[in-house]
Amino acid sequence: MEESKSEGVVSEVKPLDFSILPQEVIETLLLDGTAEPSLFDEIAHENLHRPEILNHILNHPRTPELVRQFVAKILKVPAPPIRRIETEDEAEKELRAKTLLQKIQQMKASERIHLARRCGREARSILLHDINKDVVLTVLENPKITETEIEMIAKQKTVHEDVLKIIAKKKEWMKNYSILYAIVLNPRTPPAIALSHIHALRLKDLIRIGKNKFVPDVVRSAAKRLVAEKRPT
Repeated sequence: MEESKSEGVVSEVKPLDFSILPQEVIETLLLDGTAEPSLFDEIAHENLHRPEILNHILNHPRTPELVRQFVAKILKVPAPPIRRIETEDEAEKELRAKTLLQKIQQMKASERIHLARRCGREARSILLHDINKDVVLTVLENPKITETEIEMIAKQKTVHEDVLKIIAKKKEWMKNYSILYAIVLNPRTPPAIALSHIHALRLKDLIRIGKNKFVPDVVRSAAKRLVAEKRPT
């Protein structure tokens, strides 16, 4: 298991070494329907020594044609005819989503951490609910993560407080009012962090927090005090 990441803000992501990544992780990365075309190219070029990976890319329905031709040349085989997937019907989407979930559930924590670093939106939506906090912390480092996803994490009532600490330390994210409000409102947020941001909340949201019995007493009291100060006399 990797060392916990909870002591600082999200760090700069080191490049993921696809050349030694387990095949199962690579296949799961490429199963994600939101995987970028460039990912196929990166994985192919870093796995010239692994024919099993190259064959998977060669026969993948979403592999860009230039990458398929490159892989076929390396393997010294003709590029097979592939039914390319431009759009999926609901049944195909549901089946792929189910397969993606099953693959992720069968992974070790270390494999899920590797996956979290470069996976697409579909896999991230699964990993954001992982019971292992280091997996979720790694999702925060994913270069493609969106503020909408950050807000979703900040709203989770079961998220580890270390994840909320990391989000609260990222100034860029906390400029988003929805994220800031979610952090202050979440009962899992350490009171000291919630109190350090509560002054930035709008009056209507302070009123809501002041009435919320799930929020720590000290945060609720601070909200009520700010409401009294901000309300016109």
